[in-house]
Parts: sequence; structure tokens; C-alpha cells
Amino acid sequence: GRDAKSKRGKGVQYRMRLVNCAAPMARDLRPWALCRQLRAREVHHSGGTRETPAPCSTSSALSGTRRGASPRRRVFALNASSGEATRPLDEKKAGVQQGLACPGITRESFTKVYKFGGSSVADAERMRQVAKIVCLFENEAPVVVLSAMGKTTNNLIIAGEQAVLCSASEVKELEPLRKIRELHEATLAELEVDQETCDDVMALLDELTMLLVGLSLLKDLTPRSLDSLVSFGERLSTRIFSGYLRRQGVPSVQHDAFEMGIKTTDQFTNGDVLYEESVENVRANLRRAWAASDLKFECPDGKEEVRVVPVVTGFLGQGEKTGAITTLGRGGSDLTATFIGMALGIDEVVVWKDVDGVMTTDPRVVPDAKPIPLLTVEEATELAYFGATVLHPQSMQPLLEKQRGVGGSIPGGCDDLRVRVKNSYNTGAPGSVICAGDRNMEETVLTSIVLKSGVNMLDIVSTRMLGQYGFLAKVFSIFEDLQISVDVVATSEVSVSVTLDISKIWARDLDAEELLKLEKSFDGLATVKLRTNRTIISLIGNADRNNEALGRTFAVLTRLGVNPEMISKGAFKNNVALIVPEEVGDMCLRELHREFFP
Repeated sequence: GRDAKSKRGKGVQYRMRLVNCAAPMARDLRPWALCRQLRAREVHHSGGTRETPAPCSTSSALSGTRRGASPRRRVFALNASSGEATRPLDEKKAGVQQGLACPGITRESFTKVYKFGGSSVADAERMRQVAKIVCLFENEAPVVVLSAMGKTTNNLIIAGEQAVLCSASEVKELEPLRKIRELHEATLAELEVDQETCDDVMALLDELTMLLVGLSLLKDLTPRSLDSLVSFGERLSTRIFSGYLRRQGVPSVQHDAFEMGIKTTDQFTNGDVLYEESVENVRANLRRAWAASDLKFECPDGKEEVRVVPVVTGFLGQGEKTGAITTLGRGGSDLTATFIGMALGIDEVVVWKDVDGVMTTDPRVVPDAKPIPLLTVEEATELAYFGATVLHPQSMQPLLEKQRGVGGSIPGGCDDLRVRVKNSYNTGAPGSVICAGDRNMEETVLTSIVLKSGVNMLDIVSTRMLGQYGFLAKVFSIFEDLQISVDVVATSEVSVSVTLDISKIWARDLDAEELLKLEKSFDGLATVKLRTNRTIISLIGNADRNNEALGRTFAVLTRLGVNPEMISKGAFKNNVALIVPEEVGDMCLRELHREFFP
């Protein structure tokens, strides 16, 4: 874009900048008719710029603010033919709201990554609260990563499954699609975002409907199609939130992760981030947004900058070879946040949840569960894999890369990356810090007790003689062929017991037909005994005090009359997993928590 000629008069200086607009179009067309291609900014001699798009279906305006405890916003009409601000307007008529403070103005680079989950942005009111949190810490310059709103991802999956079973003419009447439309349209209306954002969101909703119509015609929902389908949740939420920030006077730019350069393998529904291919892409795109010189303005004491708040889609990536949209598995927005933190060399990623941090156990089962102030990355990884829903298991990968020296070898990479889990409903709580490195564990027996229910357990016994090699290789090749992951393993010379991981992708348990197919796959190799409805109780803590932890654990289980059906110790040596019947799982968890965290 090019600056329009600066005008001065009555102590007010303003400047207009056209961005994302080709020069011929800027010359030939009236500026504010190009709603999607133009931004305007007015600069006040004693204040900073504020991009203030008009709300849906209202006229656009320019605004400037003065710094101070009670900023006063001046709003000017924009002459459609000349592109010049002319006279002050009434704020209500112009659709400009009293704004939030723009964070990070004094910073030289991004300092934090904030990640908010679906419950944090479930509706318009929650989005308002998230915006306040983003702007609450004025000395921080954040990158914001968002999940889809509320239950949108679930509704998208259900809509896709229903679409392949109905006719194309019935797609628009699907209940989950209706819920998605109503939620996002209501949020747009309540937040009163600008017309450009409204148009973008409505266009995406129309695109979603067309995709569902296509699925209905094809009668097939492939993993690739499923990734494209579920991507709409994050693409919608980030556009609305970024538009709301701009509505509040906070410059913001929305980024789709797959266009920003996060490359993954082409394993649809569960892509792995390709670190070396992605780091430079993300760094370049976000730093370009940070250095957006379009936002510079002049003040009497020199030049300053208004910082842009990037809002990035979590959970999404771009296939390395196909170039198609991929997803990182359910909950992958946490990984998006920690990866961006590593790429930008940021010291702390803050994951905002609805609890006060990582807890000693599930507070839904044990109400007096306590937050854990500090965890190692190994502890957090075991917690995530074995049922703690606070963090996605893969989100610890950048910290593990850093611990192995990979992150540190990336120029400007994660020298001191840590993850802090905080409560978006209780911003004053310190939360839990997860760091790469050791911590003093002398006084710690257990860090946390995690319960994972709905588990299937297989006892596999070889039908061949002792000493036959290759038995385990054949067993696990069957799991690979059926694309089934295992959680816990215990082995001997001729037998192996495993628990089957519920799908890493959509948290769906194996159905009866799949279990039968699994059992038949071992015909001629081994006899198989399947046990359903089991629970994994994971004791995560100090590896040097495992004997003490196990002694006290078995004393509790003996008192309860519970006999574990399987025991396994993790590779990190800080996790001991016990498998018990599901009906006694909650009781065991409560008594064990009382024993170790009185």
C-alpha cells in the first residue's frame, strides 16, 4: 500500500494507508467500497494509531486515541471519494467501542505465546474475557493460538458422518451444521465485529456447507476430507476473535497455520510436525507481522509502534507433499503453541485452561486435588499420555527436542522454553510450570496420580515353543497393520499383555467389530484373551523412591481388596502403571490420593 498525502490542521495530523490493495485498484475504486482490501488509520498528535473497523452492517470510520488513564477516542467520518477524514462523528453512530489497551508496545519482539482451548472461547462472553486476558499483561507481546469454539469440532465430525448418509438436498438441514451456524452467527452479532470479518466468517460457513454437500455426493469421508472438515472450527474462531480485537482498538492479524508454514507429514488426522522445515517459515511470517511498519506513527517525542497481536489457528498444518490441510490429532492446539514458542525463541508458553494448573489428580473425581507448582517435561509427558486432559501429549515434544539439544541448535530457538498452565477463570493463580531440566525431588514421592478409563486389555500367549524369536515383532506388526496404538506393555518369553490406546485421533474406543478383527489376526500365532472396561492408574513421581511409592500403594489396594491385573514401569522410570477393573478405578484413585496428598 501507499501513504496518502499527509494533512495537517488544527493540531491534528492524520495519515491513511491502504494495505492488501493493488495500486490500480486503489486509484480506480472508492476506498471504503473495498471492504476486504483496505485499512485506514488516523494518527493523533498525542496518541497512537488504532485500526477500528466498523461493526457488521454499519459505516466504516477512522479513529485516534490519546494515551492516559482514561483514553478518549476521536472518530472521524471518511469521505468516500477523497478518502480523507472530515468531521468528528458520534462514537455510537460510528460503531466504535471503548477499546482495550494494546499489549507489548514497548517490546522489541514477541515475549509470550497464549493458547486458549475450546471452553475458553465457547461463546461471545468467553471471547470477551479472553480478549481482556490477552490485553491484561501490558508488558507482554503475545502470539495467540486458539482452538475451535466449544463443541464445534465434535459437531463438524458428526456433520461429516451424517452427510455421507443423507442426500445433498438434506445437508443444509443437518442438526450439527445448524448448531455451528447459529453459534458463530450469534457470536458475530454479539461482538459486533466489522463487516469484513462478518463476510469472511459467512463465506467460510458457506464453504463448509459446500464441502458437506460434496461428501454427501461422494458418500465417502476420507481422512483427508475429515482434516479439511474439522479445520473450519479453528479457522472460524480465530477470524472472529481477531476481528473482535480490532473492534476494541487492538491491531490484530489472523493466521491460518497451514498458510503460515507449519509443515507436517501427510498422515491425515494425526500429522507429525516437521520441525526443520517449519521453524523458519513460522519465524519469518510472524516476525514480518511483528515488524509491520504499516503501523508506525509519529509522536512529538519521536517514532513509536503499535504492535500487532497475531491470532493463529491451533491444531492445523500443511502436508509436506500434498499441500493439503492436515491436523495434529485431537488437542493438537497445545503443540501448535509450544512449537511457535520454540520457533520464536520465546521463553514461556502460557496454556490457559479452566483449572488452576496441572493437578495432583482429576479434580472431577477428587475435589480436593491440588495444583502442582513445578514439573519436569518427563513428568508432564507421562501425565499427558496417561489421561491428564490439561495438556496434549505431543505438546511436550518441543521441550523434549530442546532437552536433546535439537531446539538449542536452531538459531534463535528455545534456549529457555517452558510451559505454564494457568486458569482463564482465575488469572491471579500462579499455575503450574513445566520446564526442560531437573528439579529437586528429594521431598517428593509422587507428583500426580492419573486415571485413564475405558481401556481394553489383551493377554497374548504364544502357541509356539520357548526360545522362538520374532514373536514380539509379529505381535506389534499386527497392531501396526490395524493402526492400533498401545498404552502399557508387560512382556515375558512367550506372552505379552498390552492395553489398547483409545484412538489418538478422535478419542473413540474400538467397536466390537474392530475388536473381533483384532482377535482373529492372532490366529495361528497366539491365543488371545480380551478384557474390556479396564482402568489404568498411573503413579508418576520420583523414580528414586519407587519402592516406597509401591509399598504404600499396595497397602492401600490390599485394604480395598483390589488386585491389579497388570503392572508396568515406564521408560522414564518415573511412572508405574496399574491396571484394575473400571468399576473400582475411582475408589482406588480417591484412596491413593488421600494416602499421598493428605
